[in-house]
Amino acid sequence: MLRHAWRLAAAAAAAAAVIALVAPAAARLQAQATLQVIAQGLDNPRGLNFGPEGNLYVAEAGTGGAGPCFTTSEPAFVCYGATGAITRLNPAVPASQTRIITGLPSLAPPPGSADAGTRAGGPVDVDFQGRGNGYVTIGLGSDPALRVDLGTVGSQFGRLVRFQPNGKYKFDADLSAFEALANPDGAQVDSNPYGLLALPGRQVFTDAGGNALNAVAANGSISNLAVFPTRDVQNPFAPPGVMVPMQAVPTTVTIGPDGALYVGQLTGFPFPVGGARVYRVPAVGGTPEIYADGFTNIIDIAFAPDGSLYVLEIFGNGLLSGDQTGALIRVAPDGTKTTIASDGLVTPGGVAVGPDGALYVTNHSISPGGGEVVRIVP
Repeated sequence: MLRHAWRLAAAAAAAAAVIALVAPAAARLQAQATLQVIAQGLDNPRGLNFGPEGNLYVAEAGTGGAGPCFTTSEPAFVCYGATGAITRLNPAVPASQTRIITGLPSLAPPPGSADAGTRAGGPVDVDFQGRGNGYVTIGLGSDPALRVDLGTVGSQFGRLVRFQPNGKYKFDADLSAFEALANPDGAQVDSNPYGLLALPGRQVFTDAGGNALNAVAANGSISNLAVFPTRDVQNPFAPPGVMVPMQAVPTTVTIGPDGALYVGQLTGFPFPVGGARVYRVPAVGGTPEIYADGFTNIIDIAFAPDGSLYVLEIFGNGLLSGDQTGALIRVAPDGTKTTIASDGLVTPGGVAVGPDGALYVTNHSISPGGGEVVRIVP
């Protein structure tokens, strides 16, 4: 679903005249912050998180490669390359940026194409549970059955990878196989493991293609915790009142101060401005409840120690606007929303709250070689 969304964004200029039919987001307070670049030269950087020793780890989706290639279910022609990576840096130490793991699987438009290496699928989120227990989700964006078209490397996609800070890693649970087996939302089989939360005894992940929140138990078994609803919204290409079903596309999960799970959604077509929500799901699973709404194309969320929720929008003005400006919004415990940053945020891909109280965001997240990590002091 996400790869399809980014292709729509690239062609959105033709649709600009109809965007006015989509309801605008509610007004927010503005408090623009300064962006300090602390890492650069990254390939499609997505989720990021602090490890237990205080270093910052970034999932790089890579740039794909020369093949084998296949056409995803969306469809998109992409080719494999072992170009995914995990980068580690210490925000307090200049020039500490280093790729501790390379050779992870990546899918992207092939070399020689007009958009070669952009919008890659590969390592998309990273989290830790104790020292030496790092986890990374490897995306897919397709019917898991199509992985056979990639040959032996196909099984590397839609997986959970476990790694150590010394660079050793192994492929773990097959996350997309659960979508093929259980298909929790009952719709077309499609899987794109994305947001990740490592907890004692289990790893919780969002399947953006399957509209689901799932969990991997200590014994490797996978179960469904929640399914996110499809909603009817205004079709921007039709007269007012003509509705179209919009999928949820959950992209991120975190744990709240109350111990519950919180999930943000990108939304599917037509990606309406103000149409994205943050849902609350009981820790043991259950029916999602709306915690906050009025957002646009959420790509990541993170709670701060004071109970504030930071919401990162990959396209702050809507995916169909053609405007790649993102936004970082603070939701105070009383529900007040303040846009912390938007100027300078270009298709941001992940947010983490640092031990220093600053916010760390991956920027240019669908760009090969142009990705950054920026530090934002709210």
